[in-house]
Amino acid sequence: MTTASIAARLGGTRVLHDEIETDLDLIRALAHGLPAGAIDHVLGEGGLSLDELHRLVIPRRTLALRRQRRQALTAEESDRLARVARILAFADETFGDRDKSARWLRKANRGLAGNVPIELLSTETGGRLVEQALGRIAHGVFA
Repeated sequence: MTTASIAARLGGTRVLHDEIETDLDLIRALAHGLPAGAIDHVLGEGGLSLDELHRLVIPRRTLALRRQRRQALTAEESDRLARVARILAFADETFGDRDKSARWLRKANRGLAGNVPIELLSTETGGRLVEQALGRIAHGVFA
């Protein structure tokens, strides 16, 4: 999984209005705040429901205010959205099929102590655990 695949999941140059080629480019974009259009792109790409978005990235009322005021997401909201986009891209890459990755993300996982992977994405530590589990699958280590 590359920075380019994360940027593509966030909408690419068309939505982000900047070329994201390196991790430092992504850090800079997150620090400045992603446009709210990145949320629309992540939702439109599938893999995340509106309820999951509100639970993991930005509450419903806060998003409505951002849109009403035509504001970018905060750095923290941008970071949470990028975390979700990173995991969605990695899952798609690992399973080679969006339906399979969506099912895996929503099913209790023994390797994650019975937790549902997508529910762990509310924290960076949880995101890293899900990423490690996907890495094990990608390398053929299922336990």
